[in-house]
Amino acid sequence: MYNNTIIYIFNRLVRLAILFFILYLIFTNFGTFMIIVGIFFLIIGFIVYNFKKKMRANNFSFRFDSSQFQNGQNFDFKDFRNFNNSGFQGFANAPRFDEVQKAKDFFGFTSSPTKEEIKKRYKELAKKYHPDINNGDDEKMKELNHYRDILMKTVE
Repeated sequence: MYNNTIIYIFNRLVRLAILFFILYLIFTNFGTFMIIVGIFFLIIGFIVYNFKKKMRANNFSFRFDSSQFQNGQNFDFKDFRNFNNSGFQGFANAPRFDEVQKAKDFFGFTSSPTKEEIKKRYKELAKKYHPDINNGDDEKMKELNHYRDILMKTVE
């Protein structure tokens, strides 16, 4: 009975020693890493907190209103969101002048064409440049489609 108690206590101590050894290995590497990460986040948080505090103390504001523009013009930033919905194309979508001129030359127009003229001439040229007619060469057809898109953007 005495031997069983000693063996039982010895087994518990060995298990406890193994558990503490494993915890030691985990926390010496991972724990150190977590402490470094925690300190890093505390420093960043401290910097951000002081920056915000300083901005509030100086009455700094990130808001814009019409009083901050010249002549006190009434300006609503919400108007920018509605440009695409209202049909505003913008300068970014407008083709360059030289591209428009190349497109007119390719289609054979001397003046600004209408939509119907572009469509009619496109059908004629598509019959001429289609890859089935040109032994699979689709370069001219790609050019035709590109120039048609450019001309359609210029027509209102």
